[in-house]
Amino acid sequence: MNDTASRPTAHPLVRHGKVGVLLVNLGTPDGTDYTSMRRYLKEFLTDTRVIEWPKIAWYPILFGIVLNTRPGKVGKAYESIWNNDLNESFLRTYTRNQSEKMAAALSGHPQVVVDWAMRYGQPSIASRLAHLQKEGCERILVFPLYPQYAAATTATVNDKAFETLLKMRWQPALRTVPPYHDDPAYIEALAVSIEKHFAGLDWEPERLLTSFHGIPKNYFEKGDPYYCQCQKTARLLRERLGWPEERLVVTFQSRFGPEEWLQPYTDKTVEKLAKEGLRRIAVINPGFVSDCLETLEEIAGEAGEIFLHNGGEKFTHIPCLNDSPEGMAVLETVVRRELAGWI
Repeated sequence: MNDTASRPTAHPLVRHGKVGVLLVNLGTPDGTDYTSMRRYLKEFLTDTRVIEWPKIAWYPILFGIVLNTRPGKVGKAYESIWNNDLNESFLRTYTRNQSEKMAAALSGHPQVVVDWAMRYGQPSIASRLAHLQKEGCERILVFPLYPQYAAATTATVNDKAFETLLKMRWQPALRTVPPYHDDPAYIEALAVSIEKHFAGLDWEPERLLTSFHGIPKNYFEKGDPYYCQCQKTARLLRERLGWPEERLVVTFQSRFGPEEWLQPYTDKTVEKLAKEGLRRIAVINPGFVSDCLETLEEIAGEAGEIFLHNGGEKFTHIPCLNDSPEGMAVLETVVRRELAGWI
């Protein structure tokens, strides 16, 4: 009897030998309407990495108040910065562009497949990991697009990726990208973007605010390294620019709820500087890889209005690195380093 006749053979359609790269950003609603916003906010605000309150205390507030009142308000904010040409948020536009440009940059390695996902909303991490596996990716690099590590951002991306593996029979090997807040390529790209932006102005900013997304102060006290990494990014950036310490100020934005968050707050600092007599300021968001609601509406829009309303004369927002050559150089540098040994 021929023993080989009874042996199972590999399915001819099973692909293998590929290496995947998955770029993951925070997320975006599918539209600005109430239903889309509520669905997005529900997924975001039920994440226990984001809101660490006990569910018994948080859920009555979330489902009784927040998810009934906030979708309309946030939807209007998204409408003001929506990419109407593509009918999507700019975060989705830039993340897709980053994925496509990364694929082009790595085209010399035909075994590499690049894709993108969102932690909240679509396309989901689970769906894109499944897609990469079907494409034959036996090894996948998951890249949370956050230069500074925070449990509410980086960790929740990693959580979702590993949660997806729990349901896979044939798991790919997985690597996750560590924070790159002090990477020379990242600091250089930020500095170049500032220098280019300033060169295009017919006035000189007296102060530059580096506005990072905030986290509750107690998250930092529990051991989250985010605050320290933001401070290091700002210090290295100031040193690279050759500026005195007082010209570059670290602030934190986007607080939510009644508890204390990391300070100083961006909006309060902008108001204070104007009232103290500063007339020309610039703001950059080093912790955001792509422009989004928090940069375009909250900073370029609201913060600028606060400054001018309180006596300021000139305000400018420096765009995020997005899919610019400088921004892509940073992402490519990190990806190539983290793929070492795989390609």
